[in-house]
Amino acid sequence: MYLRATVRRTKRGELVRYLQLAHNERNERGVPVARVIHNFGREDRLDREALVRLVGSIQRFLGGVETLRAGTPEGFEFVAAPESGGPHAVGQLWAQLGIGKAISRVAGQGRGRWGVERAIFTMVCQRCLEPASKLEATRWLGRDVVLEGIESVSDDELYRAMDFLLACAERVQESVFFSVAHLLNLEVDVIFFDTTSTYFEVDVDDPSDEQDVDGEVAAEREPLRRLGHSKDHRPDLPQVVIGLAVTREGIPVRVWIWPGNANDQTLVEQVKADLAGWRLGRAIYVVDSGFSGRDNLRRLRSAGGHYIAGLKLRSGMPETEQALSRQGRYRVVKDNLRVKEVRVGDGEAAVRYVVCHNPAEAERDRARRQQRIERIEAELARLKSQREQAKMTAELEAHSRGECALRDHPTLSRYLRQSPSGRLSLDRAKIAAEQRLDGKYLLTTSDPSLSAEDVALGYKQLLEAERSFRDLKGTLLLRPVFHRKDERIRAHVLICFLALVLVRLAETRTGETWRTIRAELGQIRHGHFRSSEGDFTQTSELTATQRDLHTALGIPEPPRFGRISPAATPAPL
Repeated sequence: MYLRATVRRTKRGELVRYLQLAHNERNERGVPVARVIHNFGREDRLDREALVRLVGSIQRFLGGVETLRAGTPEGFEFVAAPESGGPHAVGQLWAQLGIGKAISRVAGQGRGRWGVERAIFTMVCQRCLEPASKLEATRWLGRDVVLEGIESVSDDELYRAMDFLLACAERVQESVFFSVAHLLNLEVDVIFFDTTSTYFEVDVDDPSDEQDVDGEVAAEREPLRRLGHSKDHRPDLPQVVIGLAVTREGIPVRVWIWPGNANDQTLVEQVKADLAGWRLGRAIYVVDSGFSGRDNLRRLRSAGGHYIAGLKLRSGMPETEQALSRQGRYRVVKDNLRVKEVRVGDGEAAVRYVVCHNPAEAERDRARRQQRIERIEAELARLKSQREQAKMTAELEAHSRGECALRDHPTLSRYLRQSPSGRLSLDRAKIAAEQRLDGKYLLTTSDPSLSAEDVALGYKQLLEAERSFRDLKGTLLLRPVFHRKDERIRAHVLICFLALVLVRLAETRTGETWRTIRAELGQIRHGHFRSSEGDFTQTSELTATQRDLHTALGIPEPPRFGRISPAATPAPL
């Protein structure tokens, strides 16, 4: 929408400008054309005061810098208007969760501990609002935002705060967990656990380069940055493995950081031990197929615990094959989910399985497989034609390379078989076996009190952990990570974790995405006005939407007026 000026010639030959309020629309041919919404009339006869009132009304609705600038009191100069809406909301949630109190309690009044809580809050708040480096945080504070209790900070202070945060990480995470559980009345009997990896744009560390605080070589301690199985498909870069435990509502409750070459099957024991200290009572752990080894499932069931675990359909285990081959009727849970319960074994040794079937996903699996088979058939026909027409060694070698590439393809090879002579062909038996698995996934559980429907729906909620990983890497920009020291890497991940807790709390209370919440809060500004008599600060007037958002978040609105400072009186001679 915009003001459009047109020029017309009167009967007397004069050129007159007319003003219109217009916006562009596309016609039936897709060409943008102007559509007039309102005619203001001739420019020389325009009621400018009415136009000013209209602009002021729009500014009051939008809020932000222009509202403050337009409302500058007479005799005062408008200086700046950094953001205050986002920092205020994040600060209130930070206080409600008791994170600041937990850090201050650990910090005490020791030397160098003053202000450490505010420095940590600065990094967490920046990660929520404008994720960037720690050095950028020193410029961001004061220039772009106003934070309560801290006006400026140096990068050295931030790094010291990171070191302190890591030292009290256990107490802080436990405090956050129970505060969130109390505020949201969460069900903490079900814990969803999953892992991801995040890579570094740096070289792999040499263990001999790692030194302790005394400068001595600490080669016996494996550095975090290691090459390993990359879930970001970057096996060429060093990485760390990050574990996350979330509740069924999607609230993160604990984070772990392991070396980049850590195997998922070896991590469950530490997860169970760490959470056992939080007195959760009866807990059900939900894990995917990467953690469903027999030893892991036995650990999850120890001390009265239970599990819901996904299993690999193509594992080849006899128990899995029996569960998939057992006859039985499916029960409909939802439109696209059917379940069938199967027990394998006798007596107390019987294992309970739940076969889940998604008809819509089955159709997608069938379509994908058909596309792959058509691709294989076309490639086999090409290789056959090339073999029949080959006249020179180079052509034969090219055919051999093409056949090897097809045989070793990570997806297409599952539909192929190779004859003793080395020729490739479609394996119809494998294709038929794949058809049995269309739209299916297999679960197992140790909890006899859960119905098959509850098991299937509970496992689907594991997607909340995956959503948290996406937000860590996307919204909160967990990477790129440029820290080299293990301690700083751990502290950086912990800061991102605390930011994720605040984001999830805001989303849970409002039912809105953080992107929407952030955009609305970003319009609230903290104006600074100056005159010869002194200066004062004032928050921009909140819109109805912004007031409703503060109510939904369960936090008070920011105060209308802030600091009022009279000009200094010169000392008498």
